[in-house]
Amino acid sequence: MTSYQTNLDAAPSSVDALLTESTSINHVEVIENVIDTLEQDDSAMVSQPPEGGYLWKFKYGSVEVFVQLTGTSDDDTITVWAVVLQLPAKDEPLLMRKLLEMNCSSTLESRFGIIENQVVVLGKRTLAELSAGDVSRLITIVATVADNNDEALKSEFAAS
Repeated sequence: MTSYQTNLDAAPSSVDALLTESTSINHVEVIENVIDTLEQDDSAMVSQPPEGGYLWKFKYGSVEVFVQLTGTSDDDTITVWAVVLQLPAKDEPLLMRKLLEMNCSSTLESRFGIIENQVVVLGKRTLAELSAGDVSRLITIVATVADNNDEALKSEFAAS
């Protein structure tokens, strides 16, 4: 059996500093690495809006995916979305029911919503305690759910 020596005199502040140092990640770098693995046709673009933060856009399958990072503090957010259908649509009550049912059964951590007369797949998280794996999962899920559903939704509900 292995024996471990414990140093009970270790200063708690040094342990806290070590934990903070080991969990601090560069979210901009992580986002760019994830986009590099997903984007197609060298489609990735990034901008820094005047209000601050970052905004990326890239092509994944048949959808354009947007990633917005409001800043780099724990209180800032990452939002990922992709448009799957323009509104108005045919049979909107049936469309809304279908989207609600899909939100419950097949969107994982993402969800369908409406932004500026567009049906989107959306995911949003604060940066507090967000790992590189969480960032990768969020972007990948939104891109995949959008790409897997946009063509079927357009064929069934597109207005023209």
